[in-house]
Amino acid sequence: MSFPSCRATLLLLALSTAQPLLAEATATPPPAADVEDAIKKMYPTLVRIYVVMEEGMDGRMRKMQGSGSGAIISAEGHVLTNHHVAGRGTRFVCSLSNREEIDATLVGTDALADLAILKLDLATRRLKDQPLAVASFGDSDKLKVGDVVLAMGSPGGLSQSITRGIVANTEMIVPKHQISLTLDGETVGELVRWIGHDAVIYPGNSGGPLVNPAGEIVGVNEVGIASLGGAIPSNLAKKVAAELIEKGSVTRSWIGIEVQPLLRSMDDEKGALVASVWKDSPSAQAGIKPGDFITNYNGTALPDCHAAEDLPLFNALVLGTSPNTKVTLGGTRGGKPQTWELTTVLREPNMGKEDELREWGLTARDFTRVAALEEFRDSKDGVLVDTVRSGGPSAEAKPPLRGSDVIVRVGGKAVHNREELDKITTDLTQGASEPKPLLVEFERDNQQLATVVKVGTPKDPSRPRLADKAWAGVATQVITDELATALGIPNKKGVRVIGLAPDSPAKKAGLKDGDLLLKLDGKIINARRPEDAEVFPELILAYPTDGVLELEGLREGQPQKWSVALAKRPIDDSELSEHKDELFEFTARELSTAQRDRAKEQQGEDPVGVSVLRVEQSGWAALGGLTSDDIILTIDGTPTNDIDALKAKLNALRATKPRSVVFGIRRGPRTAFLEIEPRW
Repeated sequence: MSFPSCRATLLLLALSTAQPLLAEATATPPPAADVEDAIKKMYPTLVRIYVVMEEGMDGRMRKMQGSGSGAIISAEGHVLTNHHVAGRGTRFVCSLSNREEIDATLVGTDALADLAILKLDLATRRLKDQPLAVASFGDSDKLKVGDVVLAMGSPGGLSQSITRGIVANTEMIVPKHQISLTLDGETVGELVRWIGHDAVIYPGNSGGPLVNPAGEIVGVNEVGIASLGGAIPSNLAKKVAAELIEKGSVTRSWIGIEVQPLLRSMDDEKGALVASVWKDSPSAQAGIKPGDFITNYNGTALPDCHAAEDLPLFNALVLGTSPNTKVTLGGTRGGKPQTWELTTVLREPNMGKEDELREWGLTARDFTRVAALEEFRDSKDGVLVDTVRSGGPSAEAKPPLRGSDVIVRVGGKAVHNREELDKITTDLTQGASEPKPLLVEFERDNQQLATVVKVGTPKDPSRPRLADKAWAGVATQVITDELATALGIPNKKGVRVIGLAPDSPAKKAGLKDGDLLLKLDGKIINARRPEDAEVFPELILAYPTDGVLELEGLREGQPQKWSVALAKRPIDDSELSEHKDELFEFTARELSTAQRDRAKEQQGEDPVGVSVLRVEQSGWAALGGLTSDDIILTIDGTPTNDIDALKAKLNALRATKPRSVVFGIRRGPRTAFLEIEPRW
C-alpha cells in the first residue's frame, strides 16, 4: 500500500521501503514457460485499488489518498485485499488489468486477519459485455520452502506488475526484537503466520495475490520485512473472505486469556504458558490463572510452544470456535493436571472505530470489552475522547477536554456510548442559532471533572461596515535617499506611484505608474525612509471623502501637477462576508476590491465568483484539489457569484447527497473543474 498506515504502529509493506533497488539476487530462474500459464490465468484478475480513507487526527477525520492491490475472486465482482488498504476507506475506484476503471464499495473488513472484501459496481463498467476474470484459491498448506511463487500487484500505484521468487519460510512472524505491530488495535501476527518469500514487493503491493505456478492464490501479500515479503496464507484468506462476503464481518470467540511461549528454563513443561487472564472473563471465571500451562483445547492437543511461531495455532483454535460454545481446557498447575470448563463469548474488536463530532471539535470512540479492561474500567459505559481540534469548542473549554478523557454525562444525562452522545447533542442544541454551553462531566486519571463546552457550529461572523474614509486608489513606494539619487533628484523626498486601481480618483486625474509625487497642497511629502511607507496614505485619510488633493511632482523629469477629487473608499477586506463550510472543509469570502480590480484589468470583464480563503488540510475540498486563492465560479453548474449563492448551493447539496460535486474554478489565468466526493 502506498499511503500512511491506519493507527500506525504498522510496518505493513512500509518495512520494505528500506529494501535496496536491486534485481532479485536468487539463482538462475526457471524458464518463463514454467509460469506463463499462471500469468495468463491470474493477470486478468488483478485489480489496482485507489482509495480515499479517513483517520482521526487533531479533532478531525483527516482524509488521505492511496493505492493498493487486490484480485477478483467471484463473478459478481468481489475483490480480496488487505484491511490496511480498504478497512478505513470511504471511496474506492478499481482499475482492472485492461485499464477499465470501476467504482467499488466495502463489503466487510477484518483487522485481525488484515483482510477486506470490496464489491465492484458492475453497473459502472465501460465494457459490460466482457465477463470478469475470476481467480481461484490454492492450498497454502501444501507450500514448501523452495517452491516458486509469483507476487502480483501494483507497487507504488503503478500498473499491474509481477515479480518471481521462492518460498523462504512457511511460518514467518514478526521478530521478537521488533515492537509489536498493531492494526486498529489488533495485534498483527496473533492469528497469522506469514508465508515468507523473496519475490520483490514494495508499498502498493499490499493486498495483491501470491500465486503458485498453477495460477492459484496461495497467499495475500501483507508485509515486507528486510528482503522478504510476507503473505497471509490462502487457506485463512479463503475462509475469511467467504464469511465477509456472506455477512460483512467475521464472528470469533473470546475466552479472556493471553498466552506466551514457554521460557527457556521450562524444560519439563508442555503446551503454552498463560501470561494474562482478563478480569471477569470466561477463563477467569473458570479459575485459570497466570502461570498455568494449557496443553489441550477441547480435545485438540497443543504443541509445545517453545517459540512465538507456535502461538497462532492455539489462538486459531479459540478464535475459530463459535461463540457461546462450552469447551474444556486441559493443562497443568504446579506440575499437577488441571481441567477447566468454560463457555466462550463473542469476541469484540480490541478497539472501537473513531468518528468525528464536528459540533464538539473532537474525534471519539466507544469502549470495547478489551479497551475498557485495559483502562481498568468495570464497564464499557462512557465515550473515549480520541483527539481534540485546536481552537475548537472542546479545546476552548476550561478545563479543556483532551485525548483519553472519558465523557460520562452531558447536561445532566448519562452518556453510555457514541450513539447516546450524538442524540443528547442533537436534543440539547436543536434549534439553537449559536453554540450552546453544555455541562460536561468527564473522567481523567481517576478524577471526576466537569467543564462547560460550547457545542455547535458557530455562525458566519458578521462584518460591520467601517467608517467612510477618503480614497484616492493609488499605491506608492517611498523615494529613499538612494532611490532619489538614482532617479536624478538627490535630496528630494516623496513617493513614487507603483499602482492605480481601475476607475480610481487617481487614475481619472491622470496619474501614471512611475510618477514621482513630491508635494501635497504645497507641502513637501515628508517620506524618505522605508519605514515612512504609511506617511502618504495617512495624509490622504485626513481629508474628507469629497476633498481634493493638489499634487505636485515629476514625470520623466518634467514638472507636473494633478488635482485628485477623492471618493469614499471601497469596502475593506475585513468587511467582506465569509462562509466556513464544515462538511467540505473550506472557507470562502466575497471577492475583495483588489481581486475585482485585478481581474477586470487582466480579463477585461467584470469578475464573478467567491474567493477561497482557507482550505482545511486533509479535508474533502483539499482532497479534491481546491486551494487557497482559487475563485469558485460554479458548483455543479450553478453560478456562485456571492456568498449567499454559495451557501444556498452547498445547503441544497446536503439534501440530495450526490456521490460527487463539480467545482468550476479560476486559478490565476486558467479555469478548471474539480471533482469533490464528500462523505455525507
